Amino acid sequence: MGNGKVIIFSAPSGSGKSTIINKILERFPDLEFSISATCRAPRGIEEHGREYYFLSQEEFSACVKRDDFIEWEEVYAGTSYGTLKSELDRIWNKNKTIIFDIDVKGALNLKKHFGSRALSLFIMPPSVEELGNRLRSRGTDTEETINKRLSKAEEEISFASQFDRIIINDNLNQAVDETDGFIKEFLSD
Repeated sequence: MGNGKVIIFSAPSGSGKSTIINKILERFPDLEFSISATCRAPRGIEEHGREYYFLSQEEFSACVKRDDFIEWEEVYAGTSYGTLKSELDRIWNKNKTIIFDIDVKGALNLKKHFGSRALSLFIMPPSVEELGNRLRSRGTDTEETINKRLSKAEEEISFASQFDRIIINDNLNQAVDETDGFIKEFLSD
């Protein structure tokens, strides 16, 4: 059943976490991305079973009651995200190490659960101001949404010291190489 190891990524929205994870997945064929479940609607070209497992609010609540999640969190009012236990089995049964992309509270809960079998990585933006610039340049959010994300980012950054490693993403290639090094070290233990 795999090595039972997990790598947990967390970061404020817009810090480049998804880009770093995608580059890491290209470099490490023995890693596989854990697909989260959510009760929010798909955006754009998102597909069930690819970006997320899209569940109705009722289905999500039923999973919570049955204890189907290793962790779950109501990230925004009425919008929950969680990791299904069946997803861990799916990946470990392929003999792979799991990569999580998860909010800060979920990440810290997973770290507590897996202990030394987990490597927790926090991707830090160069500054909150730069984060605002990145979110605005995406052109996908209203100013109000961006301001909400920035205040959430400040709160999330306050938890960074509880992660095993902090990677400052002011230079993407450097951040990817640094992440690569931490993962190699963790997998060789």
